[in-house]
Amino acid sequence: MKFALKSILVATIALSSAASLAHNHSENSLVANALNDEQRAAKNSERDKFRHPAQTLAFFGLKPNMSVVEISPGGGWYSEILAPVLKDNGKFYAAHFPKDATGFYQRSRSEFEQKVTQDPRFSKVIVTEFAPVTHTELAPANSADMVLTFRNVHNWYMGKNKDGALSAFKSFYTALKPGGTLGVVEHRLPEARADDDQKSSGYMKQSYVIEIAKQAGFELVASSEINANPKDTADHPKGVWTLPPSLRLGEQDADKYKAIGESDRMTLKFKKPL
Repeated sequence: MKFALKSILVATIALSSAASLAHNHSENSLVANALNDEQRAAKNSERDKFRHPAQTLAFFGLKPNMSVVEISPGGGWYSEILAPVLKDNGKFYAAHFPKDATGFYQRSRSEFEQKVTQDPRFSKVIVTEFAPVTHTELAPANSADMVLTFRNVHNWYMGKNKDGALSAFKSFYTALKPGGTLGVVEHRLPEARADDDQKSSGYMKQSYVIEIAKQAGFELVASSEINANPKDTADHPKGVWTLPPSLRLGEQDADKYKAIGESDRMTLKFKKPL
């Protein structure tokens, strides 16, 4: 009898493990399909080696049935991965620049909205508005399973409103369900450097980002070196924009900066407490 019960237990565990592996394989396949889609621009695919999208999204715990918000998606580099993955069973909010934005911001939003109306991969994307302090309703309160922000914190820190970064994180907290995940990727400034270097370089200290998130109510779950680049000193004439893909110095030392690659980045996973 004991042997029979033990056999049943072992079989149950094996079936559970097999189901879990199959589920994970399905999720990985959806991300892989999005990454390998022939509609994806070659210039976007070329950046995979620097941005590590499959590993990054797996680290954050992305599931195809989640409600996910991407903050300031710009041209939609990550959106064209997230939108197809979430299209059938999840919900995807693109919290883009405000409708009343001007100049570059207006053009960026308009181009993204064109993708939503013209590209089948984006057909179910819900476009909302985001700007620290002024436009903070990313999605209905307590509705999102995950909020993702990629290389945006420095913009809020460098913005006109000194409380921009904290306001942004508070809006993420409001949108997330209790237990929900906040995923942050940001250019990383070495901790030994002066705080003032954050004002114009585009790089942020990891300790600062963690502290701002905690002030907004989040708990740090884990950090990862998925997007680390030890070749990057974070000390360049035109800040982070000296490196690819911007290459602000043009042809001057271009080979040098291409050899470094894109910036060293922190990858942080937070949660909204239950």
